[in-house]
Parts: sequence; C-alpha cells; structure tokens
Amino acid sequence: MAAQADALRKLVGGKKIVVAPGVFSPVVARLAEKMGFRALYFSGAGFSNLLALPDLGVTTLTEVARATGQVTSQVRVPLIVDADTGFGEALNVARTVEEMKKAGAAAIHIEDQVLPKRCGHLEGKELVEVDEMVKKLVSAKSAARRELLIIARTDARTVEGIDAAIERARTYTRAGADMLFPEALESREEFAEFRKKTSAPLMANMTEFGRTPYMSAADFEELGYSLVIFPVTAFRAMMKSVKQALAELRAHGTQKGMLGSLMTRKEFYELIDYYRYEEADGRALKEAERLRRRAN
Repeated sequence: MAAQADALRKLVGGKKIVVAPGVFSPVVARLAEKMGFRALYFSGAGFSNLLALPDLGVTTLTEVARATGQVTSQVRVPLIVDADTGFGEALNVARTVEEMKKAGAAAIHIEDQVLPKRCGHLEGKELVEVDEMVKKLVSAKSAARRELLIIARTDARTVEGIDAAIERARTYTRAGADMLFPEALESREEFAEFRKKTSAPLMANMTEFGRTPYMSAADFEELGYSLVIFPVTAFRAMMKSVKQALAELRAHGTQKGMLGSLMTRKEFYELIDYYRYEEADGRALKEAERLRRRAN
C-alpha cells in the first residue's frame, strides 16, 4: 500500500510542480493519465455533484472509498482524495485512513471545518477549534504510517484572516501533516506569504469562479508550491458539453451536426482497452473448444 504514497512523495519532492486534475470517475481518470498527468485528484465536489448532490459533506465514507477504489483500479499514477472533514471525529478519521489505504489512495486531505462543511470559496464556513483538528491529524498520522500522505487543509483565511490561517497551518505541521493546503487565498501575495511563513510542502487549489485569482502552474511553481489541483475543471467542461449536445439534439432531432465534437467509437475503445477484452474472450473460446475436442 505504501507504493503510491512513496510515488507521490517523490513527485512533490521534485523541482517541478505537480499538476493534478480533478477526476470523478474511472474513465475520466484513465483519460487524464493517458494525457500525461503524473498525479490525479478525486474531488469531493466533483463526486458529490456527479451524484446530483451538493458539496456539503453529505457523501459517506463508504461511497467515497468505493469510488476511490474504482478509480485506482484503472490507473497507475497516485491519487489524492478529498476526505472532507475526515467523516467524523478522531477515531472516525483513523477508520477513514484505513479505508483509503485499502482503496489505493496515495494521499487524503482533511479540512478544519465544522459539518455541514461548505465549499471553500463560499460564505458560511465555520471552523473547528485548533485542538480538535490537531487531534484528527494525530489520529490520521498514527493510522497512516508511511502508507498514506496526510494533507491538512485550513479554511481559516476566509473566516479568521490570513495570519490565523498561517498560524493554524504551522500547528498542523507540528501535528504531523505531510503537506499543507491553504484554501481560498485571495491574491498572489497571500500565496507568497504562506510559503514564506510555513515549512511543509504546499498544495494550491486553482478552481474556477472562486476567491483565488487565476494563476498558472508555473506561477505556483515560482512561488515554491509543490502541487496544484484543478478540482472541477473537467467536470464543468463535461456538463457544459453535455448541455450543448442535448440542446442540439432537442432542437434538430439528430446528432449529425455535432459529430466533430464527439469522441469517436474507436477513440473510446482505445481508451478503455476494449480490444484486449475481445482478445481475451477469443483465447477463452479457443481453449474451451480445445478442451471439448479433447474430451470427445
């Protein structure tokens, strides 16, 4: 189980920033891997939205662990999983870690919000006390050993200000967090300040339509960040494309006008390795025939 965690440690310990796109299903994860990404991110928002649910921590550990295992079974690159608030208190967090290890995750991040949690870029967030978050991190690290990286996310910037967010992050580092995730910072200067005043590797969130200004992976790399996620970019692109396709179909009663914007059957079959399954079926049929002739 430690192989994926070790692979991610090596990646974030390098000089180049790691870009992890948000994936929300096994086939999207496989496509992202095929496109050359070295790590992937299983977004809590992307997964809950896929189920037509809000990103309010309403998905369960069982659901997220099952979906994580379905993704990791189809890719080789490390997967970072959004574990919301850890699905409970300190003991529950330890159970979360064990389930995520079994599911093949390389890392999880836990945030310091009160349930029901909110999207990090929205109003209405409440934070747990620092000691409560520390207790969760200690429990998580004890269960993880070296088999899973523990990333501590703080949502304090929006609630308590940048100085409080930095102080919380320092405390989370002392509690054993392998990486820090400052959520919803509001300027390049704040990202730079966070890097200057903390010592652990840093993860940035470059989501759309949020509080953070649009910055590139190169920008974050220049500031000394190790990892940047694009959590729901692919999900939003998919939903926009599906909406346009349905509108075209509703208006014209045919898909002929949009064939150029569709993935072809051949492209999709190559993505899912369809022909390997056909070949395996053919070999099984030949072996069955051979055994039948031998029996006769």
